[in-house]
Amino acid sequence: MIPVVALVGRPNVGKSTLFNRLTRTRDAIVAAFSGLTRDRQYGKGALGDFDYLVIDTGGLSGDDDGIDGPMADQARLAIDEADLVFFIVDAKAGRTSADEAIAELLRTQGKSVLLVANKIDGQNPDYLAGEFSGFGFGESLFISATNGNGVRHLINDVVAEHEVVKAALAAEAEEEPENSGIKIAVVGRPNVGKSTLVNRLLGEERVIVFDEAGTTRDSIYIPYERDGRHYTIIDTAGVRRRGKIKETVEKFSIIKTLDAISNAHVVILMIDAREGIVDQDLHLLSHILDAGRALVFAINKWDGTDLEQKNHVKRELERRLSFIDFATTHYISALHGSGVGNLYKSVHKSYESATRKIQTRVLNDILEGAVREHQPPLVHGRRIKLRYAHIGGNNPPTIVIHGNQTDAVPDSYRRFLEHRFIDALGLEGTPVRLQFRTSDNPFKGRRNKLTERQVNRKRRLMSHVKKAKKSKKNKR
Repeated sequence: MIPVVALVGRPNVGKSTLFNRLTRTRDAIVAAFSGLTRDRQYGKGALGDFDYLVIDTGGLSGDDDGIDGPMADQARLAIDEADLVFFIVDAKAGRTSADEAIAELLRTQGKSVLLVANKIDGQNPDYLAGEFSGFGFGESLFISATNGNGVRHLINDVVAEHEVVKAALAAEAEEEPENSGIKIAVVGRPNVGKSTLVNRLLGEERVIVFDEAGTTRDSIYIPYERDGRHYTIIDTAGVRRRGKIKETVEKFSIIKTLDAISNAHVVILMIDAREGIVDQDLHLLSHILDAGRALVFAINKWDGTDLEQKNHVKRELERRLSFIDFATTHYISALHGSGVGNLYKSVHKSYESATRKIQTRVLNDILEGAVREHQPPLVHGRRIKLRYAHIGGNNPPTIVIHGNQTDAVPDSYRRFLEHRFIDALGLEGTPVRLQFRTSDNPFKGRRNKLTERQVNRKRRLMSHVKKAKKSKKNKR
């Protein structure tokens, strides 16, 4: 499981500023799910090779309503999901009664806590260290979330080396089966039918019992075999015997979902046909696209939907998801099994496309053809030149394109190239990522060395210019 850090503190101590600072390296993938994750925001960040998730909570006032009310409930949920808790205090305001109440709450949760003193600009850390030491959370860490002072040290030297974080990383390395095959994540909002589909994919007569020990955020990896091929389903809803699925609303965890998406080869995004596409579906889709994962849409409960609603859903898919033209859409009933078998065909094609090895020669032929058909635009009177391409990775296929002025390639031309590569390579179910690199000019910053003849000529010219200036001055 990727390490998770929760930010807890009273209002206006800089939690959201620190959250934005920590997640900016991954363009702040932030999701605020109304109702389900109310007052909690989730983001993903990275420093170097160290990846982590961050949970931002609402400010706790420290009074009875603040500590025992809904905001505290949200904070407790975030703390429960976290490996490590940042207790954020305001270095300028100093220690307050609200901080003391929050510290008491944290001491009852049994989690590792780091005391982070924000807004250190212009303050004396040595003086403040003694003031905050009384909380009992060890040595204070001083930062300025606004300008970033101390943040890199906080993540690289403190968090990445913390024992609970190392334990989380070790557990993540051990939890995946060795012969995992194609890893499939089934994701969707609550009550969309994830558990039913997981059981249907695994086989109706298969009896599976899992003790969901550990935290509420643990995803379950379920290896299985079908028609001689190995798969692993990454389940976020919890698998039960079919007869024991009685919950009307599945437990939903954005942490589980982000983890499943990150570790999957192919993601099946389920949408409820009876309710159509809602904002939560689009939030989940944004996470999948950001991760670059192969994608299959499964519109569930199709058999119980009337014709008018079916037409409405199809129009909504066309209107709101037309930009996802690489993904296949299936209309299914997870409960009765109709259309479920067809999902495997799309999963196979998506996996093959996402992990295919592509020759450099093929990429360059496609690039040359695309440039001939539609040249890159002019920038400051000079045309962008795209010289050659090569593969940079897979899942998703990443194509590196070298040339001049590539940092000025507009989004419209990038999309044109992405579609051209997808069509020419026959990719299905996976996006393509393009990375542009400007070729280094070997002569940049260098001056041509003059020959001896050129040096002598330059001297004669300079001498002539000096004499002309002197003669002009004497005439005056």
